[in-house]
Amino acid sequence: MSLALFDLTGRTALVTGSSQGIGYSLAEGLGRAGARIVLNGRSEAKTGEAAARLEAEGLSVSAAAFDVTDLDAVRAGIERIESEVGAIDILVNNAGIQRRAPLEDYPEETWHEIMRANVDSVFYVGQTVARKMIPRGRGKIINIASLQAHAARYSIAPYTATKGAVLNLTKGMCTDWARHGLQINAIGPGYFETPLNQALVDDPKFTEWLKTRTPTGRWGKVEELQGAAIFLASAASDFVNGQIIYVDGGVLATL
Repeated sequence: MSLALFDLTGRTALVTGSSQGIGYSLAEGLGRAGARIVLNGRSEAKTGEAAARLEAEGLSVSAAAFDVTDLDAVRAGIERIESEVGAIDILVNNAGIQRRAPLEDYPEETWHEIMRANVDSVFYVGQTVARKMIPRGRGKIINIASLQAHAARYSIAPYTATKGAVLNLTKGMCTDWARHGLQINAIGPGYFETPLNQALVDDPKFTEWLKTRTPTGRWGKVEELQGAAIFLASAASDFVNGQIIYVDGGVLATL
């Protein structure tokens, strides 16, 4: 009975920004728990290639390429998924970017770019999917925040601002939508080996700092985020709402 709480069989999960990195791993984990997966990315070719890899594992997967920063594209994409694949039961708002620069030199156009990618997309996709979930009286939305919703580092102030916004938007979504049977929570990853972080992974000085700063003493592996996603997507979390689960090796627990 307890393991059945985590079974996602019969559920459809849309994961944005899932052609690589954390999004791909989360989609893989949800698929292995039984969900039908819909991968999303801007590139039709990359999204299709990622779907083919998951299909080769025997998972049920579809690809839906659209730009999550374009509201019209989001609405059209969600309509296609609902009509061609099925009702979206689980949404993972994972799409996002990182743009590093000293704050005093940060270009205005880059500020708007990172806000569109990391914040607007969560609102656009979250609202569009919630409008489908609310009449059905159920749904799981998982937003991908970051430990940097609470802690900044040099040259990433705008990124930190976006993830703080995602954290608080998660609480707002819960406040508005929990009454309709939806659970909206967030995962806050720490430092993981991903394409987004490759420059840091390849920097021996940074990696040494990270090992010292993280109680676990290492970079995270993207598959280590799957358990939190399965929990938040499943019946095991039906009374968990408006929360953020940090998967960071203990960084935020220590000075």
